[in-house]
Amino acid sequence: MTAAGSASASPWLPTSPCAPDPCARHTDPTAGPVRAAARLAGGVAAVLVGVLLAPLAAPLPPAGRRALARRWCRVVLRAFGVRLKVTGVPAPADGPLLIVANHISWLDIPLVAAVLPGRMLAKKEIRGWPVLGPLAARGGTLFIDRDRLRALPATVRSMARALAGGGRVIVFPEGSTWCGRGGGAFRPAAFQAALDASVPVQPVRLEYRPTGPAAFVGDDPLAASLWRIAAARGLTAEIRILDPISNVQYPDRRSLARAAQRAVASDSANRPSLSVHQRVRSSPASASSARTPA
Repeated sequence: MTAAGSASASPWLPTSPCAPDPCARHTDPTAGPVRAAARLAGGVAAVLVGVLLAPLAAPLPPAGRRALARRWCRVVLRAFGVRLKVTGVPAPADGPLLIVANHISWLDIPLVAAVLPGRMLAKKEIRGWPVLGPLAARGGTLFIDRDRLRALPATVRSMARALAGGGRVIVFPEGSTWCGRGGGAFRPAAFQAALDASVPVQPVRLEYRPTGPAAFVGDDPLAASLWRIAAARGLTAEIRILDPISNVQYPDRRSLARAAQRAVASDSANRPSLSVHQRVRSSPASASSARTPA
């Protein structure tokens, strides 16, 4: 199963210049095949156990479900051999938020949920993924058909209803994965939900060290990505919680999206640059990951 898009992919879909080679190339020493296989089996088992036990959490109050989601996702990360690092001031335990982050990997999903659990916005294709599809569905993911631009307003209304009901929604507004050494523009549509529901935006920045193993870009097969992460030695995932952005400060979704992008980009500018890209360029939609959350 690969991420290669079709020639008929919608031209409005976000794209990035990232590709498995060289973006996801990993030349550092690995953990070895035996340990990697054990991590892979443990990670898949942790996901499946959580999916099977998720119905038991349904009667719990929202705070209880969020606490279990955080614990479960931390177990999943640890099972895959990923160390978690959290920096910044944590968001309040309760209260609605539109959480927005840069997008590097499928690993972003459990990483964000391990700290700020909420309902993910993801492309509908993820529902059919092995292992991660059930994880997304059980977590109350809001699925979007990215090939149907007319479906976007209905998706935004669903997000606004979830936020107005006191929930949290997690979005990767770049719309496609980047390798972590560069980034794309934040698409503004999802920010309309924050304005409609009158809730703040919580920007976060995700980073992985080493960078290559976690990157899930272009036509990278999911199986290859799973193995690369399990085989990585000393892989650390960092989530940096930035200052929340009040929806009152910005009158429209475009200015709100730009403010969130500036916050994430400014944080990145303060870190050492590891760019492998000579320049950011446009690429055909078929070159962009077709399996990553919207």
